[in-house]
Amino acid sequence: MPAVTLLTKPGCHLCDDARPVVESVVAAHAGVTLTERSILDDEALRLEYAEDIPVVLIDGRVHSNWRVDAARLSAALERAAARA
Repeated sequence: MPAVTLLTKPGCHLCDDARPVVESVVAAHAGVTLTERSILDDEALRLEYAEDIPVVLIDGRVHSNWRVDAARLSAALERAAARA
């Protein structure tokens, strides 16, 4: 099943907006896992994504950044689950 990673950092208002959307979509897809990581805890992530957060990764690949569209994320998870 797909794995979703939400890249955030403390104090990011867009991250605060994205979090409940991602959590809701993931909860609606059985077997999908969600991990949230702060880019401040990983220098490589901070360097790569500092200007792009929040970033949603599906199986390690960038799905979206800044704003999360629930319908688009849901469709991507359905496609990823079908491939699994």
